[in-house]
Amino acid sequence: MTAAERFVVLGLAHARSTWFPDLGRWATSGAVPAQFVKCLSAEEVRVRLASGRSFSALVADAGLPAVDRDLLGAARAAGCAPLVVDDGRVTRDWVALGAAGVLHPGFGRDDLIGVLHAYARPIARTEARTDHLASSVAPPPAWRGPVAVLTGPGGTGVSTAAIALAQALGDDAGNAGLVCLADLRLHAEQAVLHDAGDVLPSVQELVEAHRAGQPSPEQVRAQTFAVEERNYHLLLGLRSARFWSTLRRRAFEAAFGSLQRAYRAVVCDVDPDLEGEEEGGSIDVEERNVMARTAVRRADVVFVVGLPSMKGVHALVRVLADVVAFGVEPGRIVPVVNCAPRSPRTRASLTAAVAELVAPAVARVGTASGTGMAGPVFLPERKVDDDLHDGARLPALLGAPLAGAFRAVLDRAAPPADIGIERVRPGTLGRWADPGAEVANG
Repeated sequence: MTAAERFVVLGLAHARSTWFPDLGRWATSGAVPAQFVKCLSAEEVRVRLASGRSFSALVADAGLPAVDRDLLGAARAAGCAPLVVDDGRVTRDWVALGAAGVLHPGFGRDDLIGVLHAYARPIARTEARTDHLASSVAPPPAWRGPVAVLTGPGGTGVSTAAIALAQALGDDAGNAGLVCLADLRLHAEQAVLHDAGDVLPSVQELVEAHRAGQPSPEQVRAQTFAVEERNYHLLLGLRSARFWSTLRRRAFEAAFGSLQRAYRAVVCDVDPDLEGEEEGGSIDVEERNVMARTAVRRADVVFVVGLPSMKGVHALVRVLADVVAFGVEPGRIVPVVNCAPRSPRTRASLTAAVAELVAPAVARVGTASGTGMAGPVFLPERKVDDDLHDGARLPALLGAPLAGAFRAVLDRAAPPADIGIERVRPGTLGRWADPGAEVANG
């Protein structure tokens, strides 16, 4: 560190924290080569991190409820090393939550300097902004269950199709019933469709558990309800649409990752609204749509459900175009026509219409993989109100086509098996053809 550099440290602590004034005195007296910026709240920390100014580290008191996964993640995203002062009263794995280092409340000047040199980056006095924090990130878990997302315009039977797919996947012997149906809509209705006797635990409790912790797969499954008749588990949705504001983005992403680790397949019922700050200029809209945006971004297959009428096809194509514009590869998107007509000619006409109308949206983004969008899956019209009311199984004709399309897309997207290096015996690979001989033989 040169004479023109120093550490710029944000501080967030309880008013009675003993280390907070000590850090200020060390910085003022020059005992620590740092500029100390005291913050009164987590919101002030977020504002300063988003201001464009460079910060080396955030030193935060572990006893504050606002110090959670999202605040630590926001510091890392701004190139600021998050350091937590932990007095041991709250048992949490702070490094797993995103902290770069942990300090004891009685830390001294040398301890602080050592941690800053180990994890933080000194700031030049003429520097306007830092790069992102260059620190080691834990590798992703080896196992993540595949994700199927079902979305579409309202009134098209998306939620019923999600139930049918979860039932079909739960019946698969390879899944052993470890399938989760997650209700990630703002106006959650799976609780009504399953006649749930309670409204919690739900996605709110699951996300809250990930704000300051990392539950085990068993604890994640304990937040769901077993639907034994259909061989899957149900994660209830928001108790009210206005509670979207309680879902922090990084905590929700961590909760979604835990669902993938706890189950062999995750089926998500989501809204078709994927608008974010980049599209509409509003961060509030992006935060409101965090469930749908996260699920679609993590999805292996996205099913977009529509109806066979003129308006239904128009709405289906609109949502398909939105999903493509969001960044999902067309090869991972499967259109679904619910209550489809039986006539092969009419079905062929619907297939051609969808392909023609969605072609401009696909052409705008291009297909790096070279795989175009699959043809629609047609679901026959079936009366399922009595089955839903009684908690009985849905007709297999509804779930089987969806499960087949899901497996087909997974098989196409699966990476090639690692066959290793093998010795090649001479003569087993054939020989190069002689172009001259081919021309001569005409």
